Amino acid sequence: MQDNDSTPKIKQAVALSFDGKSAPKVTASGKDLLAEEIISLAKDAGVHIHQDPHLAEFLQLLEVGEEVPKELYLLIAELIAFIYMLEGKFPEQWNNLHKRILTEV
Repeated sequence: MQDNDSTPKIKQAVALSFDGKSAPKVTASGKDLLAEEIISLAKDAGVHIHQDPHLAEFLQLLEVGEEVPKELYLLIAELIAFIYMLEGKFPEQWNNLHKRILTEV
């Protein structure tokens, strides 16, 4: 089946910040040219970019400065944790985790 949807896709971008003390907050949000500028600034700053049009569309509903709703905590937490791992950052309690894993049954 061929996709006949010829409507142009709107580029969206939402930037989040997380201080580890409170819920992640929207720090920038935009569509089209503003979205391209947000993405460009993020790339220039070495910020990891996650592409998810559905998540971006939902986050676009939030105002800049607004916290991510609790319904998205788990999803956003998984993304933040993944980015931390990419950067080589791990929680202190993960030190020597390999020594606590049972390798024999």
